[in-house]
Amino acid sequence: MSCPICADKTDARYKPFCSRRCADVDLAKWLGGGYAIPSNDPEDADQLLEELENHAQKPH
Repeated sequence: MSCPICADKTDARYKPFCSRRCADVDLAKWLGGGYAIPSNDPEDADQLLEELENHAQKPH
């Protein structure tokens, strides 16, 4: 089995990854929204745009 991030051989300690670094890269993708299922539903797109606009108007 190969690491899904860099394709090196998997290490049993970090399975399915080869190292802590690749596990952290994968976690960062999850937390940053890098893994998402695209939607073709225009209703979802409109809702997302509305949420983004509302968030942009809030003071930080």
